[in-house]
Amino acid sequence: MTNTAYDLVVLGSGAAGLTAALTAAEHGAKVLVVEKGAKLGGTSAWSGGQIWIPCNPHQQAYGKEDSRDKALTYLASMSNGLIEPQMAEAYIDGGVEMVAFLEERTPVKFMVVPDFPDYHPEQPGAASRGGRTLECAVYPYGELGEWRDRVEVSPYYWPHVYFTVGETSLAQAVPDPLDPAEAKRRADNDERGLGHALVGRLLRGCLDRGVEFLLGTGGKELRIEQGVTRGVELDDGTVIDAPNVMLATGGFEHNEAFKAAFLRGPLTSPVSVATNTGDGLRMAMKAGAMLSSMREAWWMPVVEAPLNAMGRMLFTGERTLPGTIMVNRTGKRFTNEAANYNAFGAAFHVQDLNSCSWANLPAWCLFNQAFYDKWGFLDTQLIGVGDGEHKREPADWIARGDTLAQLAEQLGLPAGALEATVERWNAMVENGKDDDFGRGESYYDRYWGDPGNKGCKEATLGKIEGGPYYAAEVKSGALGTKGGPKTDTLGRVLDVDLKPIEGLYAAGNAMGSMMGMTYGGGGGTLGPGMVFGYLAGRHAAQRNVRAESTVAA
Repeated sequence: MTNTAYDLVVLGSGAAGLTAALTAAEHGAKVLVVEKGAKLGGTSAWSGGQIWIPCNPHQQAYGKEDSRDKALTYLASMSNGLIEPQMAEAYIDGGVEMVAFLEERTPVKFMVVPDFPDYHPEQPGAASRGGRTLECAVYPYGELGEWRDRVEVSPYYWPHVYFTVGETSLAQAVPDPLDPAEAKRRADNDERGLGHALVGRLLRGCLDRGVEFLLGTGGKELRIEQGVTRGVELDDGTVIDAPNVMLATGGFEHNEAFKAAFLRGPLTSPVSVATNTGDGLRMAMKAGAMLSSMREAWWMPVVEAPLNAMGRMLFTGERTLPGTIMVNRTGKRFTNEAANYNAFGAAFHVQDLNSCSWANLPAWCLFNQAFYDKWGFLDTQLIGVGDGEHKREPADWIARGDTLAQLAEQLGLPAGALEATVERWNAMVENGKDDDFGRGESYYDRYWGDPGNKGCKEATLGKIEGGPYYAAEVKSGALGTKGGPKTDTLGRVLDVDLKPIEGLYAAGNAMGSMMGMTYGGGGGTLGPGMVFGYLAGRHAAQRNVRAESTVAA
């Protein structure tokens, strides 16, 4: 036998890496997880913790019908030739297997997010009224023992009180998810939801199976001899012998050189952990890997503001509410403000051919005092203004003007443009139809916005009448990049001749995404990461067993 310290070394500890490690360990492999950061979980721990799994076993209980053919039809309808049928099939089939495996053998338990539609619900094969998005129930972190404080904490969500969409309808499990008493109970018991629930459950499963962890160092160089993986050298100089290595190091959104070389458009404001600097991509390229989906990212509009340690906030809900529009530097609307965040990102990649610049950057979200009095805006500090007409106003990082003309002047917009845009918007709202960009036509648009009008156009269509007026600049951001080494249906990294590099695997955002340029639904990032982590972890463990059997014979 080869003298190896581990059967599998997993580089990265997000949901993809932890799923691979847990699966391999369950199949008898000795596994080491190496995490570059000081804490575990990566951006998965910062996330909402949802996974998109068509045909999952929980759909029937919610009266949701689905089929393999429907799911494949849906993905193909959005493919533009960038989703390979065999990879889509492996994802759909592997997702069903993965959910069953985790729920039968580990602490990971899922539940459907009721009625949460796919992100393009009018496409053929879509689950237009939900069923494919899953999430985990809250998890008591005391069960992690000394590891409870070694998981990344999101700058965007406090996991005890900020809940995902589905939990609002889980009457039996959570009587009132916004109730302060329930929030206090969870905080007192350290019961965490969102990405912390998913990562915590995966981590517990790994610890139960003897998976070892090394924090604070990352992968530097793969040790490959004659096309066969032999191990990996780490940043701290440690060399680890192993016949299998998994790249699950996240994307390259914090690597300026890689972004400039590969992405189709600007990505100025990533909202992921800072350790996502493309380490897996660099190692894979040096190993001769073929690349895939390099121009793509999981796009996300972002507002930069002093609201958290990142200085950035995901801009998802506010832009869908009635009484907001978004404008570019010409003072005109440029897209459907209520579209899903990944699709929305494409609006920032439109070029102005005359000026050789990005046509829709800079961009601003416009709203007025009446909107702010009702909804607020992100997590801005509400400031009292004495005995005046208005009881509160946005913080000073948001531009303001008593009139649209004053606001336009402050933003440097053409005179009269903003007034014309708002006038046209109000007229279209009056007529009940956005003739310019179709906002409110999709069920996805109507699912968000005003919860009191869910399912109706009024959930997202609303006039902007009367000042003061406000505008917050919106940047081109991303949850992570999609590009990386191309893999086969088992998660094996392929070389430039499209042959597997023996013993080398990739999953998550370190893998060239099988999703191409699209995003199926809520959890469309973590879902593929975990599925191919599962498939790769199982194959690596079984490959090691076969190799040992051959040597023994």
